[in-house]
Amino acid sequence: MSQCPNVTSYWACSRSNPLLSPRSSSSSLQVPIRERDRAMEEAEVLELYEIQYSDLMLLSSTISSSSSSSSSSLFEETDRLKLISRGVMEALGPPGPGLLSISGVPDASTLRQDLLPLARSLALLNPDERKRILKEHNLGSDVPLKNPDRSVSSFAMQLRYAQWLESVQSELSHGVDSLVNPEQDHLEVHITRESQDIEFRNLGNTFRKLGFIMMDLGLRIAQICDRAIGEQELEQSLLDSCVAKGRLIHYHSALDNIILNEARSKKTAKRLANGRRDEKNSIRYQHGLSEGPNLDTNGNEVGSSGIHSNLWQQWHYDYGIFTVLTAPFFISSSFPQATEPNDLFSVCCDEECPSPSGHTYLQIFYPNKNNVCMVKVSAESFIIQVGESADIISKGKLRSALHSVSRAAKFESLSRQAFVVFLQPAWNKTFSISDYPVREILEEETNLSIKERNQINQEIQKILPPLSSRLKDGMTFAEFSRETTKQYYGGSGLQSNR
Repeated sequence: MSQCPNVTSYWACSRSNPLLSPRSSSSSLQVPIRERDRAMEEAEVLELYEIQYSDLMLLSSTISSSSSSSSSSLFEETDRLKLISRGVMEALGPPGPGLLSISGVPDASTLRQDLLPLARSLALLNPDERKRILKEHNLGSDVPLKNPDRSVSSFAMQLRYAQWLESVQSELSHGVDSLVNPEQDHLEVHITRESQDIEFRNLGNTFRKLGFIMMDLGLRIAQICDRAIGEQELEQSLLDSCVAKGRLIHYHSALDNIILNEARSKKTAKRLANGRRDEKNSIRYQHGLSEGPNLDTNGNEVGSSGIHSNLWQQWHYDYGIFTVLTAPFFISSSFPQATEPNDLFSVCCDEECPSPSGHTYLQIFYPNKNNVCMVKVSAESFIIQVGESADIISKGKLRSALHSVSRAAKFESLSRQAFVVFLQPAWNKTFSISDYPVREILEEETNLSIKERNQINQEIQKILPPLSSRLKDGMTFAEFSRETTKQYYGGSGLQSNR
């Protein structure tokens, strides 16, 4: 049994992690605004290959692959499962987009419904109260939360495989109800301030429970991929890491940023007897939220001519093995038109709403189509997304997904909530690329004819450090992670805030 690596640097690495809070370059990417908007409006909607949870269980079990029965029904079932396994590999491999969806996961819908709305509540909470609540539930944050113009707020926790195994054993011993026990959660958290803590009393445990479900999904997909590839390295690499990382993410609406600026303005300007609103926010409210500027994750205004001007999250590859995502949860906020400015933020009306476009606003660049596609899944589904480490470990048999998160155009009061679990190798995992097709990747990166790339693709590539420049033979995952972060966001990084 492998020893757990030293993870003291885990949070240090993730605080500048490109997976969540990329920083747009101040140099504008010169895609004409009409072409950019037209490309986004006409982006193909991609419905992912979907696998049922019941089939996932069968495919990842040793029984289904070892049965020697010759009955016709079992023979047909075996053929059906083989076709599904082939579909998984096609979706996650070079022929596909590098993503698939899983539906029909027991208990996941309730946990998602309970957890995801808390992302916005935490993001807009008084900083002192938020700090206390996060501490009580063993949560941290890996993005700066002091900037009121931030595009995202993220709340993170390490999820340990040992705890996941304990939860599975508890489920087998006591049934599923043992995984959702609000009274137990209440006792564990020791609530002291009822007014706010009632809302958050199950935060930590719901976070873990949903996270453990998603870890299990990732492990089962790794087992299927290992079996198809003929290796056992993906699953073992995940287990050797001892931890995964969960993130509860709130993608801010323009209205959220007005609220945060108002809160800061009130805090810093109490001496003003009239308590007037911040001038910028007042103007933005009077003229409509859609008039507000686009901001990067550091709160810097981004010009409208760049392809990054309407993104919640910049284009990037995840560099772990798998990223497991919930379908997003959207919240629409509004104020009564007759509300006076000073009373504006005490009567905010929030309600869950479906996606205005019908898709997730997760967009990928699909190499085989040479096009940007918007990902569509059902609200109860989970998404499995391939990261660069899986691409490397599988020697190119899995394809990492280039992706970003687009804002909902013309819906400036709409925020997006998501829960994400990052599954990665151990920090001391060594990458061997002696038989990995780096040469092919290098040729693809450098020699692809400009005529074969549309303009959007060309502009995306300008802000992506090539894998061949970040990956060297014998590198550990920790070294690869640091080099990736450096080339994205270092002082001279392609997405640094110069």
